[in-house]
Amino acid sequence: MISQKAKYALRALLVLAEAGVGQSVPISDIADGQRIPRKFLEQILLDLKHRGLVSSRRGKNGGYALLRSPDLITVGEVLRLIDGPLAPLPCLSRMAYRRCEDCDGEEDCRIRRVFAEAHRANTAVLDAATLADMIADPGHRRMLDAG
Repeated sequence: MISQKAKYALRALLVLAEAGVGQSVPISDIADGQRIPRKFLEQILLDLKHRGLVSSRRGKNGGYALLRSPDLITVGEVLRLIDGPLAPLPCLSRMAYRRCEDCDGEEDCRIRRVFAEAHRANTAVLDAATLADMIADPGHRRMLDAG
């Protein structure tokens, strides 16, 4: 399950993607339009800025803007940046691998085998889906907004 913070991050990034790379959108427009608490959105956008996905500009025409093309930002990347590793078990994680404390051997672990298959399928979808895909397919946005 993804966090509320990750859902808000995706919703904010979709607004910025629709505006276009480098086009500033005021934080109040994002917060109001997406029904995201402003203080929480400020935190999220600051995280995304530190991770190199968005930039900020002060002043009359200020706001936040996407730094990369929407077709180069995947859902998987955003989830990892906001929520951390996607793997359901620590022994499957690319970002934060560690051996399970109670494990006798990864090769023989029947639990790991099933979750590894599910994890591969899940990450394949998340790492293939881009912000551009979500903009092009309004059904994705409806599903995102419904949660």
